[in-house]
Amino acid sequence: MEQIKLTQYSHGAGCGCKISPEVLDKILKGNIAMPDNDKLIVGNHSKDDAAVLDMGNGTALISTTDFFMPIVDDPFNFGRIASANAISDVYAMGGKPVLAIAILGWPINKLPPEVAQQVIDGARSICKEAGIPLAGGHSIDSPEPIFGLAVNGIIAVENIKRNNTAQEGDILFLTKPLGVGILTTAEKKGILKAVHINLAAHQMMQLNKVGEALGKLKCVHAITDVTGFGLLGHLTEMAESSGLSAVVHFDSVPLITPDLLEYVAQKSVPGGTGRNWDSYGHKIGEITATQKAILADPQTSGGLLIAVQKQNVHEVIQLLQENDLGNFINPIGVLKSKEEKIVRID
Repeated sequence: MEQIKLTQYSHGAGCGCKISPEVLDKILKGNIAMPDNDKLIVGNHSKDDAAVLDMGNGTALISTTDFFMPIVDDPFNFGRIASANAISDVYAMGGKPVLAIAILGWPINKLPPEVAQQVIDGARSICKEAGIPLAGGHSIDSPEPIFGLAVNGIIAVENIKRNNTAQEGDILFLTKPLGVGILTTAEKKGILKAVHINLAAHQMMQLNKVGEALGKLKCVHAITDVTGFGLLGHLTEMAESSGLSAVVHFDSVPLITPDLLEYVAQKSVPGGTGRNWDSYGHKIGEITATQKAILADPQTSGGLLIAVQKQNVHEVIQLLQENDLGNFINPIGVLKSKEEKIVRID
């Protein structure tokens, strides 16, 4: 079978396919009121990473779904990336994933089924790493390749981590560097350096397993994962929904490579960055063009953004080190009382 390049068959890529926050707000607004459900702990009333249902025995069910079009050409890696990204939403709630089912849209008149089989195998490999079964799913004939998972997880009700419960003075940590969208765009433009080939893919396939352990720490007040809306978008959601503002220490934000600044200078910026900025740029303080390109860069299967009580940051630092995340123990910012702008850069 000849080499297939999946990205040639889709108009978007990874979490950059996501509908912008502004448009999504309009879609979700709705005119039909849903009945209250006293068992629903987290639902549409907040912009969180997953839904959470109280099972009535001190345990809650976490339910989420995520899917997108290829961000890499290799079908096996596409399956791995899409699956790691979907499972991340359970980790972002502090939970333990327990079950996944697949979502597959496939252009059967353009791509052979053997390629889709490699995508599924990639998903199986990530589910195995997460310790969960890929137990079934649903597939359709679609104009472009689409893949993702619906994932269920469990968590003790007292350990649920939301994105809207941060507190003033909380210190911010990020568990993966930024720049995935910039690197994948550089690859499409043919300017990616040989040393950076597969760098983004490798990062996107890393599970955010530390989220389950973070869920058990009382000093962790809020968690979200950084995906298609970029760091600025997801931090804006966290701060604004918590009634706060945030300060980002730009020089402390981890970058996937120091050469990221060079790629930005070469205008290797995905279209999703502009859509993100159009949605929330008015909420951000003074910022340079380079900072905007990096901080609003759409991430696929990005890291966890963690808000930690200042007095207990040592607990999170120790946990990160124990989980081979010692490169991410430097805080990237802090949450403050509400200001005119939701996020400012220093």
